[in-house]
Amino acid sequence: MDLFEYQARDLFESYGVPVLPGIVADTPEEARAAAEQLGGVIVVKAQVKVGGRGKAGGVKVAKTPDEAQAAAEAILGLDIKGHVVKRVMVAGGAQIAQEFYFSVLLDRANRSYLSLCSVEGGMEIEQLAVEKPEALARVEVDPRAGIDLAKAEEIARAGGFPDELVGKVAPVIVKLYAVYEGEDATLVEVNPLVLTEQGDVVALDGKVSLDENAAFRHPAHAELEDADAADPLEAKAAASGLNYVKLDGEVGIIGNGAGLVMSTLDVVAYAGEAHGGVKPANFLDIGGGASAEVMAAGLDVILGDEQVKSVFVNVFGGITACDAVANGIVAALGILGDSATKPLVVRLDGNAVEEGRRILAEAAHPLVTVVATMDEAADKAAELASK
Repeated sequence: MDLFEYQARDLFESYGVPVLPGIVADTPEEARAAAEQLGGVIVVKAQVKVGGRGKAGGVKVAKTPDEAQAAAEAILGLDIKGHVVKRVMVAGGAQIAQEFYFSVLLDRANRSYLSLCSVEGGMEIEQLAVEKPEALARVEVDPRAGIDLAKAEEIARAGGFPDELVGKVAPVIVKLYAVYEGEDATLVEVNPLVLTEQGDVVALDGKVSLDENAAFRHPAHAELEDADAADPLEAKAAASGLNYVKLDGEVGIIGNGAGLVMSTLDVVAYAGEAHGGVKPANFLDIGGGASAEVMAAGLDVILGDEQVKSVFVNVFGGITACDAVANGIVAALGILGDSATKPLVVRLDGNAVEEGRRILAEAAHPLVTVVATMDEAADKAAELASK
């Protein structure tokens, strides 16, 4: 889960990271009131989860409350790379002497953490990495040891900080790592981390990505979710405890096990080439259980997608036998009743497969077609979707 800048700012502040005051505003009038409260020169910043705000006109300096209101009027409703601005943050201004870059992230390739640091900040890190790769230090961080003051000083020196700045920057790096570790983040980035003319090091902007797999340890993270941006079908699936991701195709997919579902996506995409380019409409893993309630919840989500023209249920019976899956499908269709209107292609294999196929055959539901193999079932589902 990616956070808005104002959420990252609040999180930084709670860990003692030096930040500027910031007030969220949803209307120009609220922006004016925030500017009056903060006083002095302020910055009105679009709150969108995408970079390039400044170039798109999403960041404006205001010297008076009137200017802050006018800036908010210009920014709210702005489309920045497909993200419409619905909220701004009115932040205190800073007299910037120097701009730096720092981040710590999950390095999946090396199964470790990685710190990126540079005394040259303020520009997009991708641009810096291409134009001046030698200016961007990459320092591995052992997850077991983390970043203490000594490690932070090592990172700062590797990033090109002179000795007189290492002592100022290192303690901030330690606190930023505390955010990363304490919140189970996969990314904590500050660009720019600035040195003010008063000699203070301040996190002027922040980007934080939280690991949703650790949400059970952080109940408060639920309050950080952007409900307006969530796909309604994905939200519905999440409420039922389903692993669902919406795609842009026409064949709904239900499977038990992430690996099987991923394979099913590939097989359907391949089969769809012969039927007008039909593609998978979703990833949906119902896990090890296939009770009537779980199957009904999965079908309800998929059938709620207007793009779906057919559904492919692909199940390999293991701990949950195929007869239990078949009973789940029959009962689910009974639960859904008239809301189930799209054809289902079912492929069962594994434990108790013959009994599962018998149950479906005896039910003889008009929407269900049982196919023996995965390839044949994918082809049938693609064919039905193309019609």
